[in-house]
Amino acid sequence: MTKKKILLTRRWPETVEQRLSADYDATLNTDDVPMGTEAIGAALNDYDAVCPTVSDKLPASMFTGNHRAQILGNFGVGFNHIDIAAATGAGLTVTNTPGVLTDCTADTALTLMLMLARRAGEGERELRAGSWTGWRPTHMMGTRLRGKVLGIVGMGRIGIATAKRAHAAFGMKIVYYNLVDVPEEHIADMGALRMDTVEDVLKASDVVSLHIPGGGDNTHLMNAERLALIGPDGMLINTARGDVIDQTALIAALKDGKIGGAGLDVFEGEPDVPAELIAMENTVLLPHLGSATRETREDMGNMVADNLDAFFAGKPVPNPVS
Repeated sequence: MTKKKILLTRRWPETVEQRLSADYDATLNTDDVPMGTEAIGAALNDYDAVCPTVSDKLPASMFTGNHRAQILGNFGVGFNHIDIAAATGAGLTVTNTPGVLTDCTADTALTLMLMLARRAGEGERELRAGSWTGWRPTHMMGTRLRGKVLGIVGMGRIGIATAKRAHAAFGMKIVYYNLVDVPEEHIADMGALRMDTVEDVLKASDVVSLHIPGGGDNTHLMNAERLALIGPDGMLINTARGDVIDQTALIAALKDGKIGGAGLDVFEGEPDVPAELIAMENTVLLPHLGSATRETREDMGNMVADNLDAFFAGKPVPNPVS
């Protein structure tokens, strides 16, 4: 039987590429050069499945006309880079990879909190530059996390995992905002307090961590007014999507001392990061490393493969996006 023809838009972990190459007529992006929107759109006519990543852009204009492709196997839990309504309207099934990156992304959120609170990025830059003159009582004093209030905006899998880590490791008090009810058994051991609005969480928190989808109503959720509510000693952590923060407003708030610092793993317009943000010492900036462990990236790739296998076998896909 002729193998289904599939395209991976970027390099994936080697074990996953081997699996897909064995089961499908797979085209791999061995140079790992980003594919443009036009090239991905053309691929919809040449392949039975296209497997994009969260760094690709798949707008509505891509899904006009008839396509050979039947399924988009997205490598990532987020899907705001795909116009889902247009894709499904054109008859494509869209899948994603939820759950498997929860722990690694929560670990990254805690990494950013610790680095920001203890000024670890600043300290490393000083030492590597040869500017450190030795220990002294007032040198580069940060703040401790123990006993501080952590505000979670978006209490889903990753938000809960982040809160549990912060509460267990540092005794942080947890407040949160979520659109839907969170099962009590998921948060009972933390004594987490649900608040009525995002604004209430921002005002109550020493550290705010964002765990919400990008796009739609969440675009620039953190605007100038909301950023100011965090306060001059407060810290903002983002491991969600870059567009949930108004980046221009964040730069202004950091400059003006309306917020104490920001730890960011994601940015608007990635991979471009404003020079003003890079120059600031009260930021910790990571290159979208949230799920970047070998184990998690392999799990994500295998989840895409599982979705493809189910789809082409005529079975329900495990992880549909609608």
